[in-house]
Amino acid sequence: MSDSIYLSYNFTISPKEPATEILIAELGYAGFESFVETDKGVIAYVQKDEWNQHILDAIFVLSNDEFNISYDVEEIEQTNWNSEWEKNFSPIQVDDMVSIRAPFHDNPNLKYDIIIEPKMSFGTGHHETTHMMVQHLLNLNLKDKKILDMGCGTGILAIFAEMRGAKSIDAIDIDNWCFLNSVENAERNNCKSISVYEGDASLLINKKYDVIIANINRNILLNDMSIYTNCLNENGILLLSGFYQEDIPIIDTEVSKYGLKMETFIERNNWVALKYEK
Repeated sequence: MSDSIYLSYNFTISPKEPATEILIAELGYAGFESFVETDKGVIAYVQKDEWNQHILDAIFVLSNDEFNISYDVEEIEQTNWNSEWEKNFSPIQVDDMVSIRAPFHDNPNLKYDIIIEPKMSFGTGHHETTHMMVQHLLNLNLKDKKILDMGCGTGILAIFAEMRGAKSIDAIDIDNWCFLNSVENAERNNCKSISVYEGDASLLINKKYDVIIANINRNILLNDMSIYTNCLNENGILLLSGFYQEDIPIIDTEVSKYGLKMETFIERNNWVALKYEK
């Protein structure tokens, strides 16, 4: 993020879910670029130069009678953002084996240590979905495997796949910020086998992988499922997350069309991560 002046919208949301996730998605389309979740809702940041008085007109969740959402606005200097982010980004530990942390966090000296500097929050469910996907990867033999991390975000899962012995990893995200951040974080963790691309599933034509990781929202998964399954080698593994437990039937129905069988799933605070085998 540059040294621009930002406006901070502090939203109080009741009930928090799924309104927080919907609000973050809608605000993202409206031009807000950073989000920090709080106990009461979410703080959203937009550059003052990108702001206009009608910026919230298309945020439909604000007028949804099922949720009570209020907010206040303040102007902040960009220099305040880094300390705000540092206060709100918490390190993750998975099964006493994997730590995911920022450079300013203490090193817990676990077997795997992933250092990232995302500079913004990950949105609803980050801890849950990332935690579960790491658990799945811990249980897989990734040595010399070819991996796809679709919707890579900060590149955490691609980085972990290399640490687990994968020989070649493609990390793809449609968002330019995520693309750049994944490149930075791969370098920060001294990764040599990760190639990062900016784009969508159209980049996957004629590609083949042993393991595909897709931690994305439900609608994108459903839309691109035929592409993912076509890119999967025989006996390959497909890991899916980014949706709720109640979404499993619709996801499973779609994946089953392509001959894949669900092997296991993990649930964490109603978020789920599914493992399929071809």
